[in-house]
Parts: sequence; C-alpha cells; structure tokens
Amino acid sequence: MKLSTRARYGARMMFELALHYGEGFCLLKNIARDEDLPEQYLTQVVIPLRTRGLVVSERGMKGGYMLAKPPNEITMKDVVETLDGTSAIVECTRDADACDRYPGCVTRKVWSMLDERISEALASVTLQDLVRMRQAAQTNVSYEI
Repeated sequence: MKLSTRARYGARMMFELALHYGEGFCLLKNIARDEDLPEQYLTQVVIPLRTRGLVVSERGMKGGYMLAKPPNEITMKDVVETLDGTSAIVECTRDADACDRYPGCVTRKVWSMLDERISEALASVTLQDLVRMRQAAQTNVSYEI
C-alpha cells in the first residue's frame, strides 16, 4: 500500500487540528505554515474530511476548521479511507470479480491478510495517540552541553 500525498497531507492537517482541539477554529494558512504544506492543497484536502463529518468549518473573522469529534474518536483509518478510499493493496481483495483466478488464487489470501493488518493498524491509532506521541517526543528532549 502506498499512501497518496493527499492522505499524508490530510493526516498532518488532522494532527494539527487535534493539537489545537478545544481552542476554537484553526486557519488553514496556520496549519500550512506549521506543517510546511501548501495551503492551496489543503483547501482541496479538507473538502472530503468535512463531507465525511471529521471536520467542521466556520466562515468569518473567527472562522476556520476544527475537528468535528474529539481526537480520541478519529482514527487514522478514518482519515486515510476518507482521502484514499479503502486501504486494500490490490483490487482483488476488495472485489473478487476483479480476479479471474479467484477462488483458487493462493497469493490473494496473503494480500487479504496484509489488508486486514493494515486496516487494524490504522484503526488502532487515533489522533489523540498522535498528540501523545508528540508530547512524549518533546518531553524526552535532552539539553546536554
């Protein structure tokens, strides 16, 4: 499985929103600056995230974007599948009709197992977990001279 730029940038944007959860709306230009991402690209990435109900938006002076739910309720699977579709690594694991060798294809079973593991891994990590990872990394900084 290779994640698209859209999914990777979307994950970074969602991480920034999780970092600021409870502080109000965040401007895309600030997220773009903090994550070193193109703002114009984020304006396209945020659309499916809003449509799926993962983020909400507000127009106006105090507007911007924020998570629609607490960070512990949004998984990386939610983000990746919203932006990239299914996490299947080959078409035949999603659609048996796409494989003319099904049901006797032994390698399809391996790809299906891999799909399950990827899906489980993405589902096991929430945005809150990412925030905790960032906090732990910042706490473990050594100031030696």
